Amino acid sequence: MNPTYFTCQIFCMAKWGAVFLVLMVGLGQVKGQLAPPTPPPKKSITISDGSSLLGWKAPLGKWSLVSSAKPNLINANDFTLVPGKGILVNGINGKSENLFSNFQHGDVQAAIEYMLPKGSNSGIYFQGRYELQILDSFGEKIMTPEENGGIYPQAIKGKKVGGNAPIINASKPPGEWQKFIVIFRAPRFDAVGKKVENAKYVKVTLNGQLIHQNIEVHGPTSGAPFSEEKSVGPLMLQGDHGPIAFRRIILKPIKLD
Repeated sequence: MNPTYFTCQIFCMAKWGAVFLVLMVGLGQVKGQLAPPTPPPKKSITISDGSSLLGWKAPLGKWSLVSSAKPNLINANDFTLVPGKGILVNGINGKSENLFSNFQHGDVQAAIEYMLPKGSNSGIYFQGRYELQILDSFGEKIMTPEENGGIYPQAIKGKKVGGNAPIINASKPPGEWQKFIVIFRAPRFDAVGKKVENAKYVKVTLNGQLIHQNIEVHGPTSGAPFSEEKSVGPLMLQGDHGPIAFRRIILKPIKLD
């Protein structure tokens, strides 16, 4: 065989092999452009874990951090507090200002751990407008919107209307830690700012038990700090109705249909 011919064959095969490789790489790049990888979901945001107050807007009032909060042995309606970090409280007797998060949320999944002494009362306002009630309701037989885990009545044209009682009473005794898991859907607005869909509690569990599912709220809670509805707003902790302690508050932004 002619050496020159043999060398040419090898060269041509290598050349066309390189061309084929370039084409395959190019096709892979085009394919990658047509189907980009799905972006990772947004991370959860820890509003409070007892380590600092940086997640909250001033003024803070009597809200502070302690290492321990337990019902007082002499007056069970108050807390006995130990200085330190780990738990967010609104003082010994629960007479403080409402507390607003710096973070403004829309659709969100929330995990909230709380504890209250005997007979105490508080609330969590999603977007600073829609209250999920906190109350010492342990042992109650008849549940109303004003009991623990209730979706508090709304204020519509100056009147107190609606509200939803929990499906069951899942409350623990006072002095024990309790946990809400909430999926909240923000109200929807059209291009000119008119509300076209109400806010909704898609799912609420208390201490692992379902208490609400697909409950629309037709307007802000009666007495809410914000009466105008918007697509985002802060989480608000009610601070002036009685002692309340929070161990962990985590919000995860989500996107609901």
